[in-house]
Amino acid sequence: MKSYILIIVFLVSSLGFAQDMNTFFSKADSFFETNVSNGKVAYSKIHAKQDALNELLSLAKGIKVSESDSKTYQAFWINAYNLSVIKGIIDNYPTNSPLDNDGFFDKTKYSLAGKEVTLNTIENKLLRAKFKDARFHFVLVCGAIGCPPLINKAYLPDTLEAQLEAQTIKALNGSFLKVNVKKKRVAGSEILKWYKEDFVQNGSEIDFINRYRKEKIPNNYKLTYFTYNWTLNKQ
Repeated sequence: MKSYILIIVFLVSSLGFAQDMNTFFSKADSFFETNVSNGKVAYSKIHAKQDALNELLSLAKGIKVSESDSKTYQAFWINAYNLSVIKGIIDNYPTNSPLDNDGFFDKTKYSLAGKEVTLNTIENKLLRAKFKDARFHFVLVCGAIGCPPLINKAYLPDTLEAQLEAQTIKALNGSFLKVNVKKKRVAGSEILKWYKEDFVQNGSEIDFINRYRKEKIPNNYKLTYFTYNWTLNKQ
């Protein structure tokens, strides 16, 4: 009899966690749709009414997520990162750049999924170190214009692969690269320099770029980097 009770308790508990996760994704999707347009965030509007953001982060605090369900895990932490960046900006608003706030990435902690984590912890330990996927750099948005654009929807387990591909293609065919045919050079975002190890796992940086570029970069082109724009990505 006790075993049946334990099974029922486990099933009810599991169902509760699943419902919490579904609620988180649904509310995150609504939040991004309401507050993000063309990659820019309505910080002023969010700052004036913070209930939706605080509710989302409160929900995220109690969620349980496992690496064994890798797509749900990755989608949760990508959204949690992007929401925490917005929270960090709102807590210091008005501000001109995330870098204007000491410890923005490496000291300020957020309570998420039963952990106390910084933004750097999410990016480097919970995502990059575990999955070795360079495409994370095109969906984790640091609150600056130089970052990849924030989409106006949540990253979801069922659509995550397509979303990772789409954002990587968009970045590497857009503002992340500046090609100079005459000088046989390509200037890339400093993200390509800072995280070089992620982009050379299966070849050179240009090999990685060409997997997503419509107009391929010749292998004899010199790769340089242009200065990152840390200005706030505000509407």
